[in-house]
Amino acid sequence: MEYRKMEKLHVRPSLLGFGCMRFPTRPDGGIDEAQAQAMLDRAYRGGVNYFDTAYFYHNGASENFVGRALAAYPRESYFLTSKLPTTLIHSLDKAKTIFDEQMGRLQRDDLDFYLLHNINGARWREMVELGVVDWCLELQRQGVFRHFGFSFHGAYEEFREILTARDWDCCQIQFNYMDTEDQAGIRGYRLAEELGVPLIVMEPIKGGSLANPPESVMRLFREKHPGASASSWALRWVAGMPNVMTVLSGMSTMEQVEDNLRTLTAFQPLDSGEQAVLERAAAEFKRLVKNGCTGCRYCMPCPAGVDIPLNFKLWNDWGMFHNPPRFQARWGNMEEASRATSCVGCGACEEKCPQGLDIRGDLLRLREELAALEQ
Repeated sequence: MEYRKMEKLHVRPSLLGFGCMRFPTRPDGGIDEAQAQAMLDRAYRGGVNYFDTAYFYHNGASENFVGRALAAYPRESYFLTSKLPTTLIHSLDKAKTIFDEQMGRLQRDDLDFYLLHNINGARWREMVELGVVDWCLELQRQGVFRHFGFSFHGAYEEFREILTARDWDCCQIQFNYMDTEDQAGIRGYRLAEELGVPLIVMEPIKGGSLANPPESVMRLFREKHPGASASSWALRWVAGMPNVMTVLSGMSTMEQVEDNLRTLTAFQPLDSGEQAVLERAAAEFKRLVKNGCTGCRYCMPCPAGVDIPLNFKLWNDWGMFHNPPRFQARWGNMEEASRATSCVGCGACEEKCPQGLDIRGDLLRLREELAALEQ
């Protein structure tokens, strides 16, 4: 496993980090702890020493599970990150209450990294005005957590406002070969590099969308490297950026753990020929995909019962693979209330979507395409 030495922080995290938001689940939706523990153990044995969780992940169950799962390892052998759910914070007392709850879930007295979760310009200013930022800095001075940063899903202009507001230890952004012009994007990467702020990258495989590309994309990859997975191409692109401290992958199967370990254990950046292949793959993806949903589920639950991420996954699969029987079969297996046709247009989802998607409009377009398909 490659370890990136971040001079500013005096730490050496593994290039592959374990994102703890997409563990395998049981039929009832809870974490399949036996499988998830085996995956964490394999990643740890393979050299992964950075584990990222948050208050919301797995409907609040991730922190509790991760705390118990990591208790088997020597505390000094890994880095543990969690995040303050800023969307729930409207007073300093609320922040303190939630932080205490998080530490109880994690069964820890200290953290290595603590981030303001999913902030934009308005939420950043609110956290400053409420005294939450000063309180976090005091916790850092007390050694309750060692490094303070933020995670971000908004527009570049807001990213610049937040990143330049203070001397941050690190920040976490969505970054992959399809999202260079979206959110913080390549401009955000360059600004962080210029300011000497190490980056933690989330969604390097775009919520799994880049792991299962259409045949036209896979053909490009196979022609260059017949045995390489699509995920490995995406990870190598991100990991090749020198200011990336660690690349988070929300792994949900043991196969994904093994593939990612192979990719980043003997890491090789993309050469110019491989970069050209990836640029062609990105152009093909953009031609076919319907929208930019990553499946993060921040939009859930929907008041009307619509499973928004599942609807968009089916829609994007339809755009990429254009397989009517497969699409109709998967649509038919959905509960009627969870389909796009149940959307009442309330817009609650759009307020929470970190990608800024036109969810109501896209659900309507999905329904129109489905109606045309059924004729």
